[in-house]
Amino acid sequence: MLIRKAVRYRLETTPEQENLMARAVGCVRFVWNRALAVQKSYLDHHCGTLNYAGLCELLTSWRNSEAFGFLAESPSMPQQQTLRYLTQALKEAFNKNSAKNFPNFKKKFVHDSMRYPEPGHIHFDLNPVDRDGRKVLPKIFLPRIGWVKFRKSCIIGGEIRNVTVSRAGGHWYVAIQTEKEVPDPVHPSTTAVGGDRGVANLLTLSDGTMFLPVTAYRDLEKKLAREQRKLAHKVKFSANWKKQKAKITRLHQRIAEIRKNVLHQVSTTISKNHAVVVLEDLKVRNMTASAKGTVDKPGRNIRQKSGLNKSILDQGWGLLKRILDYKLQWAGGMLFLVNPAYTSQTCSVCGVVDAGNRPHQAVFHCLHCGHEAHADVNAAQNILARGLQSTAGHAGVACSPK
Repeated sequence: MLIRKAVRYRLETTPEQENLMARAVGCVRFVWNRALAVQKSYLDHHCGTLNYAGLCELLTSWRNSEAFGFLAESPSMPQQQTLRYLTQALKEAFNKNSAKNFPNFKKKFVHDSMRYPEPGHIHFDLNPVDRDGRKVLPKIFLPRIGWVKFRKSCIIGGEIRNVTVSRAGGHWYVAIQTEKEVPDPVHPSTTAVGGDRGVANLLTLSDGTMFLPVTAYRDLEKKLAREQRKLAHKVKFSANWKKQKAKITRLHQRIAEIRKNVLHQVSTTISKNHAVVVLEDLKVRNMTASAKGTVDKPGRNIRQKSGLNKSILDQGWGLLKRILDYKLQWAGGMLFLVNPAYTSQTCSVCGVVDAGNRPHQAVFHCLHCGHEAHADVNAAQNILARGLQSTAGHAGVACSPK
């Protein structure tokens, strides 16, 4: 089994290195935006689009020109890599089977990053010592940047495939993706469990286990609003505006890190104790669409829908599914997705579907057989039953429901 992992470390940069990396990611953003403008121009004139080779020829001419010669002062590999991403993004945008939208122009300070796709150009000094013989922070060599110290919080296991440098919350990070071949794992458990994602509880399992909701955004919403009001009263792009903008960015990062930490804890607990997990195949983007409508056809219950959207997005349903998927694979388990239709209105005992079966948010009472249970537990049991039914002939699936 081939396992791909990425470990992220915080870089300890000097002011000069920060300046070099800021210029490098700025050049990557410039190349993306200019190449996208060229592609849109070709499409507007009904000339199709340039392929990756054609974009690379353009990049070479830009780096050798007088007007865009600044691109040659930054590493070329991340600039070429962003052209690969743009080519793939356009391909997916025109694929009818893909849900991806047409790529957008990139903004400064928003997801600033660059990738070195060739690991042969990256070098490490994992056990450096200073002049007095004392151990200091390990270093990584980045082309055109130099040796940069980083906080090695965990080992780098496996063969290095690529390295990504990014900026978030006023700090620089390096993410190292590795590959490692391991024997096919066998999960120690033989149980299968269904999970119902919600906002009252993050996840409710068919065995009755409930995980508390993530409230990272709700807990810091008022503070975030205060800081954003302060930003609105400052002169745009002034020194104080930039300081306040950085403060808001750090607050957003704190919210994201709290959410990610909770989701990792929950997914680790589930993947260790259950071999098969079944979830609903939810379309989160559709579920959190705005209810405002149009001028001609205005929406209804806009305030309530907006609050529900915030609660759904605060839970990180999509991230939870993705984390659970790869952790179960690493442990030898499986994740299955089923149709979510009527799972909350169906009785898990007699199978009758009736909207009146759920008189309250947390109560399920079957009008046909009288079965009573927690509404989320009943839905999780229905999800598990659908998962086991759909995977009855799947090789390697022989688990007992729980």
